[in-house]
Amino acid sequence: MIRPLAVALAALPLLSAAPPPRPPRIVSINPCIDAVLMHVADPAQIAGISHYSQDPRATSIPLTQAMRFTATSGTAEEVVALAPDMVLTGPHVAPATIAALTRMKIRIVQYPVPDTVVESEEQVRDIARVVGHPQRGVALAARIAAAARPAAVTPVPALIWQSGGLVPGSGTLPAELLRRAGFRDMSAVYGLKKWDVLPLEYLVARPPRVLLSTAAADVGEDRMTSHPAVRRLAGRITVAPYPARLMNCGGPTIIAAMARLRQVRGGFGA
Repeated sequence: MIRPLAVALAALPLLSAAPPPRPPRIVSINPCIDAVLMHVADPAQIAGISHYSQDPRATSIPLTQAMRFTATSGTAEEVVALAPDMVLTGPHVAPATIAALTRMKIRIVQYPVPDTVVESEEQVRDIARVVGHPQRGVALAARIAAAARPAAVTPVPALIWQSGGLVPGSGTLPAELLRRAGFRDMSAVYGLKKWDVLPLEYLVARPPRVLLSTAAADVGEDRMTSHPAVRRLAGRITVAPYPARLMNCGGPTIIAAMARLRQVRGGFGA
């Protein structure tokens, strides 16, 4: 007697489904990528981060969060010891490190410094894709786009001023964020290049309404803006502290940078 098909099939041994692929084990040797990984990777995937992320002067993530991970200075020996499947980094890596990782068949993915919000959004999505969580990248990119939505206000003349008078000019991410927050970037008025030094005399001769000073935020005092010539401009120029950590990266740092810039811009009305 032939048994019904259903009974016959039930008698067959069960075939177990193949387990899903394991997310790659990652080492990041760039603090800006560290910041992205905190949002798009599982903590268990992150075998190591950049030592800069554990330096309060350079980190783009909370120190308490950074201290949960192993930090490396980015040497091939340190990275290989962590047995990653993949290394993520910025554009500047020692050729010897690249050669050593290639010999060990460890995949290395390099990302340029983004110059625009759109480039940063694309980078976030790609990092999330290569670590195995593309939807997290889509979500983070959407948060960045919302935070950086251009303000519909009258632009206030402003300049970002780093130690020694270094200024991020047109074509840099900090300058774009300045404009999106409702300021008019004054770097072009002074004829500055992408990253350039502005002599104090130029600043005094044609001061911006707002000077966003990294030294005022990180040190508590800016030697250049404390100059008597600048102090005499107190009625025409506002010096606002702007942490250097908001200058260093795109990704989720854009959200914090835009919050600070909008806070400063809010003091000047519509």
